Amino acid sequence: MQLNFSSLRALVTGAGQGIGRHTAKALHASGARVVALSRTRANLVSLLEECPGIETVCVDLGDWEATEQALGGVGPVDLLVNNAAVAMLQPFLEVTKEAFDRSFGVNLRSVFQVSQVVARGMIERGVPGSIVNISSITAYVTFPNCAVYSSTKGAMTMLTKTMALELGPHKIRVNSVNPTVVLTAMSQQSLSDPEFARKLKEQHPLKKFADMEDVVNSILFLLSDRSASTSGSSLLVDAGYLAS
Repeated sequence: MQLNFSSLRALVTGAGQGIGRHTAKALHASGARVVALSRTRANLVSLLEECPGIETVCVDLGDWEATEQALGGVGPVDLLVNNAAVAMLQPFLEVTKEAFDRSFGVNLRSVFQVSQVVARGMIERGVPGSIVNISSITAYVTFPNCAVYSSTKGAMTMLTKTMALELGPHKIRVNSVNPTVVLTAMSQQSLSDPEFARKLKEQHPLKKFADMEDVVNSILFLLSDRSASTSGSSLLVDAGYLAS
């Protein structure tokens, strides 16, 4: 998808790898000035080598105080992609406090915190903006050992709608992209059983998992003016899974 984001500044969380990294690179290629945020410095270093000119911020979004300090120097942002997430897979009866707190801290609380900072800046500057939250089809269906992860993504669905309602009068649009399995390092945890992975793929009407490019293109579409009347929506990139 050829879109032009020149003159716009974009912040992508969880930009060190996976969907976030590919999104940061695509925005950079489309002319945006990109701020890539990750907790892993080595990933940011390699990203900067691939895309000179990208700004990087190294911080653990699970740490509220450190995040507040890091965001204080980010500057104006026009486009925000809340992608950072952890998947700590445990059976429901074995979920620990640590896994619960860490998952909600990174997957949901950081979306509140980062979005508040960015949206306040947009409002102060009197500019429109677009925010895309990276959710999952597990907001609607779940898989074994995903009780906590699914809960964070289900909550993100309602948060997206609420943000769209309250920020809409300020010309700030908020949407989510909800992919099925995307072949990233994080998804490998849930696909460690080859037979489960095979059966899961077969349950998708298109007989495939989501391509990274398709997910990134959906994010870019929602960030762009081509979706100017879309807000509060969840865009499924699920190869038809929820239709099956």
